[in-house]
Amino acid sequence: MTTLQTPAEAEEFVGKVLTDSSAWLATTLAMIGDRLGLWEKLCDEPVTSVELAERSGINERYAREWLAAMSAHGYLTYDPATARFELPVAHRPALAEQGGPMFFGGVHQEMLGLVTVIDQLIDAFRNGGGVPLSAYGPNFWQGLTRFTAGGFDHQLLQHWLPAMPDVEAALERGCAVADIGCGQGRALVRLARAFPASHYVGYDLYEPSLEAARAHAAESLVDDRVRFERLDASAGLPNSYDLITAFDVVHDAVNPRGLLQRIRQALKPNGRFVCLDINSSPHLTENAGPVGTFLYGFSVLFCMPVSLADHGEGLGTCGFNEPAARELSAEAGFTEVRIVPQDDPFHTLYEIR
Repeated sequence: MTTLQTPAEAEEFVGKVLTDSSAWLATTLAMIGDRLGLWEKLCDEPVTSVELAERSGINERYAREWLAAMSAHGYLTYDPATARFELPVAHRPALAEQGGPMFFGGVHQEMLGLVTVIDQLIDAFRNGGGVPLSAYGPNFWQGLTRFTAGGFDHQLLQHWLPAMPDVEAALERGCAVADIGCGQGRALVRLARAFPASHYVGYDLYEPSLEAARAHAAESLVDDRVRFERLDASAGLPNSYDLITAFDVVHDAVNPRGLLQRIRQALKPNGRFVCLDINSSPHLTENAGPVGTFLYGFSVLFCMPVSLADHGEGLGTCGFNEPAARELSAEAGFTEVRIVPQDDPFHTLYEIR
């Protein structure tokens, strides 16, 4: 039976809601700063609103109000004696260091893209179904690419592969690689540049991402050994491979069981499946807190509805946790699932045979 709250308890919770609502506004304003390049300008030296406006080519009145909001939220510091605002050095990796391992600008852009499907999502709440990939606009896909760049640029070659020596050795010798759900191709381009003896193919369902991937491969001068194709991998892969990768894909899949089975069937003898997915628990109580809220929020707004839009399983962001990964991998015919040591609160890296 629910007990009545005291006025003090109700006021305390109102304070939490106010804090959360302020954080949403701050995130939106941080995204505006990212789009306008304001955070990078703030790395140079403390500035007044006039100086920031002049350096960034924006209206001073908007600069003044934006600086005030970011200072009120604690993202910037303010010196009333000089009327200057400063971005502390400790805040720069998250806000200003594009592509860095701690950078959040991509996440903020993703969140802007998520807001655009709210009406369709509310309809899915009422009537079932989901929201198709095509409903999510450029901000979501560009933000996703920017966010995942941190892992591909700072973890893939430096930490993930050295922790999987058999995989790294195969890439060095030269092997056939397929990336499932390749997005805009950043992972495969990084691999192709580092391991030129191997050949790579990326599969995805979203054609605009594939077009961006092809352009990226051409700009990086690796399109002679990297290609990208539109394909539903859960329906089967056209060739066999020494290495198959899937980065943040299985939990989004319409048919994750079928996808894992097709991956298993497409691996050559002694081949490896490298799977990066969400670091979560099957128990709700163990996912409580900011990280859990972040994961479930993305689940409701993207991961679950894109699967349910095609009558899929709808695992959700936290649905491919370690016990589920082991169960579904065994069901698909894999015999070994190894967790690769890494330092990432959001992801678990699996080497599966």
